[in-house]
Amino acid sequence: MRIRRVVTTREGGASQAPFDSFNLGDHVGDVPAAVASNRKRLGAELGLGDRLAWMEQVHGRTATVVDGTESHPAEATDALVTATPGVAVVALVADCVPVLLGDAEAGVVAAVHAGRVGARVGVVPAALEAMRSAGAEQHRIEALLGPAICGDCYEVPEGMAADVERHLPGSACRTSGGTTGLDLRAGLWRQLADAGIGKIGVDPRCTAEERALFSYRRDGETGRIAALTWIEAE
Repeated sequence: MRIRRVVTTREGGASQAPFDSFNLGDHVGDVPAAVASNRKRLGAELGLGDRLAWMEQVHGRTATVVDGTESHPAEATDALVTATPGVAVVALVADCVPVLLGDAEAGVVAAVHAGRVGARVGVVPAALEAMRSAGAEQHRIEALLGPAICGDCYEVPEGMAADVERHLPGSACRTSGGTTGLDLRAGLWRQLADAGIGKIGVDPRCTAEERALFSYRRDGETGRIAALTWIEAE
C-alpha cells in the first residue's frame, strides 16, 4: 500500500486577515463559510472529497480510531488513527508539532497534534499503541515531524523546560537569545527513536520564522495549517 503525506501552507484560501488565507481551523474565530470553503478545496485538490477526518484537539493524550463514517470531528482527542484507504486523518497546528505516522504494509496511519502539553503527557506513544491495536507493527512504522516552532524561537520559563525535559528527554534547549527554550521536535525524535521507529523524517521549517505558515506565538490571533496522511485507495 502507498501512504501519502501532505502539509499545507497559509496561502491560497478564502479567509481574510488575520486568518489569511488558507486557514483550516474552525475554532480560531474565522468566518465559518471561509473555513468550509478552504476545507472543501483541500479535499478536492487532493482527490479525497469530504473523506477528511478532523478532531477536537485539547492538548491531551487520547488517540481515536476512525473509519471515515463519522459525521463530526472526533471529540477531545489529539491523535487520529485509521486503517481505511482513502480516508485522510488531519492534525491542525500553528506552532505545535504535527506528527504523521504510517505502516504501509499494514495500511495503518495516524495524525498527531503534539504541543507542549500533549508531548509531555505522551500523545505520541498513545498514537503508536492505537496503531498497534489497528494492526500496525512498531518496527515498520515511519514518522514525519512537520513544521513547528523551533528551539531557537520557543522561549519558556526554566521550570517549564525542566518539567518537559523530565517527561520528554531531549527537548530542553537554549534559544537564539541564550534563554531557556524547548525544541519539541528534538524530544519527539528521541522518543520515537527510543520506541524503535527506524525512519523519522523532519520538516525543518519553523512556524515562527516562516511567514508562509501560521504561528500563534508570532501573531496571536491566527489560523491553522494542516498535516494530513492517508492510505491511497487502489
